[in-house]
Amino acid sequence: MSPRNAALFNTVVNWDELPVTQVRPGVRRRVYATDEVMICHHELEVGMTLNPHRHEDFDQLVHIAEGRANYYVEGVAHDMRAGSFLLVPRGSEHYVEPTEGPCVNIDFFVPPRADLLPRP
Repeated sequence: MSPRNAALFNTVVNWDELPVTQVRPGVRRRVYATDEVMICHHELEVGMTLNPHRHEDFDQLVHIAEGRANYYVEGVAHDMRAGSFLLVPRGSEHYVEPTEGPCVNIDFFVPPRADLLPRP
């Protein structure tokens, strides 16, 4: 067992126990992270403000857990529904557009994104 973050081992955490951050209108985020991985739970509203962006330092694994969305990578729309996964390569412009709500998008980052970690 890893000596890092010993308090995380054998500890159950539920999404509804984690703090919610309003990222922008129509987007709410909860974050769970260990030393090795970060999981971001996003509640998305149809008609939300879109945010094309890119990450130069890591790939992003996307999972749609509820609802439906078009997930754009380099301008190409990917129709995603509950249960769909998509790997977004580092450096690729991407964004999500929910088409049926409620829409829950879960993102996996390895290593964790430093910009989303709590600051001491």
